[in-house]
Amino acid sequence: QVQLVESGGGSVQTGESLRLSCVVSGHIAGPKIMAWYRQTPGKSRELVASLSMDSDSRTRYGRFVKGRFSISKDDTNNAIHLQMDWLKPEDTAVYYCNAHEKRSPVNEFDYWGQGTQVTVST
Repeated sequence: QVQLVESGGGSVQTGESLRLSCVVSGHIAGPKIMAWYRQTPGKSRELVASLSMDSDSRTRYGRFVKGRFSISKDDTNNAIHLQMDWLKPEDTAVYYCNAHEKRSPVNEFDYWGQGTQVTVST
């Protein structure tokens, strides 16, 4: 059974930093992309950052990131991290860890963590 457990959320002030972590337990057999999404009440979940777990290690970031965040992997601990610097009040959201598994060309599956709250005050 695959589980994703996030940690590192909290309350900070504008301009401060947070580092989110997501530990993956269980085995994901197929090629996968790990990602962070965020969601605020009344809005759909949006991509913050993604990282392909193959040798290419391709990254993607939401347009709002603008160089402030960095996603990385920790193979030793089977985890990914999201370093968030220069946080703004509009970054306030619940942040979710995601593992997207491609089992076959027509069979893909998403695993989600329970979410961690990030609150940025002025």
